[in-house]
Amino acid sequence: MTDFEKVIDFQNMYKAYRKSRAGKGFKTSSAKFNLMALDGINTLIEQLKNKTYKISAYNEFKVYEPKERVIQTTSFKDKVVQHSLCDNVILPRLQSVFLYDNCAGQKGKGTLFGLDRLSDQMKAFYESYGFDGYILKCDISKFFYNISHRQLKDIVNYYFSYDKDICWLCNLFIDSTEGKGIPLGNQINQGFALLYLDGMDKLIKYELKIEFYGRYMDDFYLIHWDKEYLKHCLGVIAAFLETLDLTLNGKTQIFPFKNGVNYLGFHTYITPTGKVIRRLKNQNKRNAQKRFLRIAKLVAKGNLTKEKFYASYNAWKNHISHGNCYNLSKSIDKKIKSCLGEGENQNAKTTKKNGVC
Repeated sequence: MTDFEKVIDFQNMYKAYRKSRAGKGFKTSSAKFNLMALDGINTLIEQLKNKTYKISAYNEFKVYEPKERVIQTTSFKDKVVQHSLCDNVILPRLQSVFLYDNCAGQKGKGTLFGLDRLSDQMKAFYESYGFDGYILKCDISKFFYNISHRQLKDIVNYYFSYDKDICWLCNLFIDSTEGKGIPLGNQINQGFALLYLDGMDKLIKYELKIEFYGRYMDDFYLIHWDKEYLKHCLGVIAAFLETLDLTLNGKTQIFPFKNGVNYLGFHTYITPTGKVIRRLKNQNKRNAQKRFLRIAKLVAKGNLTKEKFYASYNAWKNHISHGNCYNLSKSIDKKIKSCLGEGENQNAKTTKKNGVC
């Protein structure tokens, strides 16, 4: 079975349909598709076989946390195709291509994996060099919005050249929007974004020989004992990114290892005893408190259910539980309970961690 045959296999498409249906949103397009699910799947398979499949117009909206971004989401039928393509071909194929320290969008990886990997690397560096070192922290300017379609298609076609039908389908998604950039809301674009910088990962690890390195999408760091060498690395990285029509933004800088680093929403640093501390960034604290108090007021007015509120709030608390944030959690708990007129709430339990935020 070729890779394209895996994508259009009925069982795989049906699994993709079930996954898509379990997701949030797609109420209108999902409802229409669900009425004739089996026929809909067969129709998609025939369209893909005959190359008559076309991607529907995107639904566009803005989100404002943690920063303002334009999100473009696909129709339900396109989500089904993406699930089958990603789950059966794209991610399994690229899993062996990516470096271990490419932390996003893969099975068994994510923000917690990236944070733990950073902690392990900081411990290892400290054991070898103490505080005698530097961190180069890089961030790419408007990464998703500046990805070149031509460059991305060249990279994708290189890795999937053995199956022209897969290349056709991937290129269809890449060119589904005009001009530069790929939509943030597309599942397949998460994989494409990881692949777009894979060459940079290998340049840093194998050519520049940086041992302590990690990347989560366009957010990455290098740790080394020699500041001048990191300056050299910065120049090489900037030159490489130019070949991809990308640039580093103003957040990129080199600072002493002892200062720690902002990465994936936390400020991580190591103490003189060799203990790693992970605190939520101050801006993130303020934003979270403001956001959840605002939403809690909607609950108090009867405009939102407590169940929906606590589903979101407890998910955030689970996230910060991976840092030293016990005091912060208790402080916001108290303010929210006051806003809701509650005493101790069982839905807002927290587990005490070492340290404070």
